[in-house]
This record gives sequence, structure tokens and C-alpha cells, in this order.
Amino acid sequence: MGKVTGFLEYERLEVGYEPVARRVKNYKEFVIGLNAEQSKTQAARCMDCGTPFCNSGCPVNNIIPDFNDLVFCGDWQNAIEVLHSTNNFPEFTGRLCPAPCEAACTLNVNDAAVGIKSIEHAIIDRAWAEGWVRPQPPQTRTGKSVAVVGSGPAGLAAAQQLARAGHAVTVFEKNNRIGGLLRYGIPDFKMEKSHIDRRILQMQAEGVVFRTGVLVGALPQDTKVNNDAKQSLGADELKAQFDAVLLTGGAEQSRDLPVPGRELDGVHFALEFLPQQNRVVAGDKVKGQLLATGKHVIVIGGGDTGSDCVGTSNRHGAASVTQFELLPQPPERENKPLVWPYWPIKLRTSSSHQEGCQREFAIATKALIGDKGKVTALKTVRVEWQGGKMLEVPGSEQLMPADLVLLAMGFVSPVASVLEAFGVERDNRGNAKAPTEGANSYRTNIDKVFAAGDMRRGQSLVVWAIREGRQAARAVDEVLMGASELPR
Repeated sequence: MGKVTGFLEYERLEVGYEPVARRVKNYKEFVIGLNAEQSKTQAARCMDCGTPFCNSGCPVNNIIPDFNDLVFCGDWQNAIEVLHSTNNFPEFTGRLCPAPCEAACTLNVNDAAVGIKSIEHAIIDRAWAEGWVRPQPPQTRTGKSVAVVGSGPAGLAAAQQLARAGHAVTVFEKNNRIGGLLRYGIPDFKMEKSHIDRRILQMQAEGVVFRTGVLVGALPQDTKVNNDAKQSLGADELKAQFDAVLLTGGAEQSRDLPVPGRELDGVHFALEFLPQQNRVVAGDKVKGQLLATGKHVIVIGGGDTGSDCVGTSNRHGAASVTQFELLPQPPERENKPLVWPYWPIKLRTSSSHQEGCQREFAIATKALIGDKGKVTALKTVRVEWQGGKMLEVPGSEQLMPADLVLLAMGFVSPVASVLEAFGVERDNRGNAKAPTEGANSYRTNIDKVFAAGDMRRGQSLVVWAIREGRQAARAVDEVLMGASELPR
């Protein structure tokens, strides 16, 4: 620990943001990260507490006290080595992760946590700027081949690990660009896609082959659902061509809203709305793009996807944006002695909320009202929770005007057709059934077929996807080679 009394001397430093009026006019990132001196000061707050709960709070088990100390000492090059030892893509997590490590920080018991996420962000951005992030091709080739289906964070992490182990890795993606939901689910203002592009170049130099526009294992009726694939590849064909297949697709089956009026024009899933804007930013022409311009927008769902819809709607120039949450408003501050070191339930206000949004809690949609086939309003009711049950509040029904309704209530499972095509057994939530421990780690019931990420665990965080991709890569390597030196 470089500064023994740092946590007593320095306050937590927050990253900055471009002014709202400026940032809502474009789709560029607007976070102003910590500079070198600010990062050193923030790293000085790390207590080297003996039992660093931040390590276990982080799904990829980042060695946080070590890279904090290296930043404090000015040894940035070794800091990125430590960070990369557990996390293939810290530029993704440094921008998108909600930082459960900070919730678990020992300092967070009775003070503000160390700004771990901001330090991680600073380390990787400096590493790219200094040219320290280089390809790491394997010294020898194994002669084994692996197909990775899906190019989101789980697939990319697994592919990079397997390629560095010497396997011939091919990544299949149904869309026209690599990145999965990182590319077409996360708005560019949260993470510009250049961060994905330069990782692709690194991985290609390490031997990874990327094939886009290929829909793997789809049933005939699904060949044009939510993708722009130009080619379909059967499950049996893929298993015949490769020594192992790893399924890492996203959980793209959106939770629906089964109420009267659901069929009205102007009611769409978030994953219909968000990817279109990402494609436009990338330079594609989207016919009949869903736009919030001049509309009263209601976003149903209070999570990150809903927040992304809010930010995108504001950039479109919506007349108003309202976000619904079924649960009651959580407290502004958590009861730290009760919940630490676990992830607390508390009111979280995103940068998109700060750009303009009315938030409604404990509210449910009874029906969608329309005129001439188009949605015009929502019939809502206030709810309260008693004994774990939701009860409607008598006399609280009202109509709320809406020209565009975006359903962002989460995702229930992967698209079933891929798992059905491979014959993979599913759990009771519809995900690929595969254990994470033991001799059959990440293996499905089908020989040679593995599953990881949202495909296996359901909707989750980017950092969990990277963890599962890394662990699945080790599991595949062990099966192919009898043993593995890849980190788990």
C-alpha cells in the first residue's frame, strides 16, 4: 500500500460529464475520465484491507488492490498487466459495469468506496494510448479447432483465450458486424464501437477468424428474425467441422406485456428500437427507423435497458420521456451495515435520467389505448406490495398519453431455436443447461457442445459474460487437450 493514510486524507473523486445540452446532440461518449494525478489520488484511498472483498465482489475477480497500488506508484504498464490477467476487455467493463466491486469495498462500510471503476477506465485508456495493448499470438498450434457462436463479450473473451492457447478459433455472428449486444444493444453514447473494432484487430492478429452474417443452428422460420444474416449454417454441419462448439449467444427473448392493445402500432421492444440507432450511427441506412422525435415516449421497465431507451429518445428529440417501474421507489441510501458487501437496492439515477425523464414507480399498465390502429395512451394503475404480492390501489387508474411505447422489462431466455437445433437441454428458465463446476464444467448434454454467458445463465452483466467466457475457454481447452493452463 503506497499511502497508508490515503483513505483518511482524500475524498472520493467522481468522473465528469459533458454538459447535457451538448451531449444530447450527438451519440458520442461524454464521460470525462480521471487524469493521471487524479487516478493516483483515488488509488491512494485503497486501504489494502487484508481481506479485499472487492476481489470477490468483482465477477472476474480483478486483483484490485494490486493495480490500485501500481497506479499510485506510477507503474501504469504493470497495472494493465495485472488488469488484463483477469479481464480481457477492461475498456468494456470500465464503461459499462455497474461496479459491484465498489459496493463490496471495505471503505464503503462507513465512507465512500474507492473509485475502482474510474481507475480501471483510466488504466486501459492509457494502455491503448501508450501502445501497450498488443496481440499475443500463441507460440505453438494445437491442431484443434473451436467454433464460437455469438460475438458478444462472452464469445469474444472465450475466443481470445482459446486462440492464445493455440486452437484455431472461428467466431460466428448472425449480424453484419462483430460485437453482439455490445454492438447493437448498448448505445454509442455509453460505449463507442471503436473499442470493439480495435479488439477485433488484436484478436485477428492472434489468429481468430470472424464470420459475420452467418446464422448458426436456426430453424427455417427464424432465418430472418432480428438479424441480417445472409447465410445459414446447420448445427450438425458445425459439429462436423470443429472439434468443439461453444454457444455464447445473448438472451434476446424479450419479456412481453400481455395486455389489451399490445398489437397497436407504436408499441415495440427495446431491442427493436436501440439496434436501429446503433446501425444508423455506424453508417447503415435503416428503412422506417423507429424514432422518438416529437413523441410522448413511455418506457416500461426501470433497468439499464430502459435507461438506454430514455437516453436515445432524448437524443431523437422526444416531446417527453416517462419511465415506468413496477416496484416501489427504493431508498436513496442503502443500509450499509445491513447489506455490505453485497449489491444494495437503492435509487440509482443514470446519466440518461439526468438528461430529462419523468420516473414513475409502483405503476402497472392495464391496457394500451389506440386510435386508428396507433397507440395514443396507456391505461395505468398504481400498485402496492404486501406480503410479496402486488395489489392494485383502488381508484388510482388514469390515462397517460403516449405516441411510442418501448418495452424494456428484461429478457427471459436465449432465442430457443439455436438450442433446439443443437438438441441442447434447457433449464427451467429456458437457458442452456450446463454446470459451472466439476468435470463437466460448461458442457451441455450434447457431446462437443458447450455454453456460456447469457446463453447459459440468462440476462446478466457484461462482466459476468466475460467471466463465463474465460471459464468456458478453460473447460473447452481441458476437454481438447486433457489439461489446461488457461486461468479460470
